[in-house]
Amino acid sequence: MNVEEIIKTEKELPLKTRTMIHFALVSNKISEQFALALKPYEVSEQQFNVLRILRGQNNKPANLSTINERMVTKMSNTTRLVDKLIAKGYVKRWVCESNRRKVEILITDKGKTILEKIDKTMEGAEKEILKNFTAKELTELNILLDKF
Repeated sequence: MNVEEIIKTEKELPLKTRTMIHFALVSNKISEQFALALKPYEVSEQQFNVLRILRGQNNKPANLSTINERMVTKMSNTTRLVDKLIAKGYVKRWVCESNRRKVEILITDKGKTILEKIDKTMEGAEKEILKNFTAKELTELNILLDKF
């Protein structure tokens, strides 16, 4: 099927269906761009998200439940993500002294340093992804997306 046929077929779809297809396509495109930007750091989108959550704790430890609640992509393998970040030296984990069932996780200085580098790369990726939008259009888009 060539591009013209795809466009014609798409226009024949109900508006709600076309909208959902566009959401899926945009979501995939963003994930691809983020994965490409994160590849040199050998960090996945989910690991990046965990690092940002931990940095946002402002030197206070978080537990797995807190991390999972704040994840952009909810998943059950948060423990595995943390284990991979521990292996890289980006986070540390220990058992809470006051509650032995609670595990606390904190970003390390090494994690903060790599996150600063990643932030710069991700800013570039975001700029590239959003290059065709004006500030006004982005504001309008965010208003519409807030309806979710």
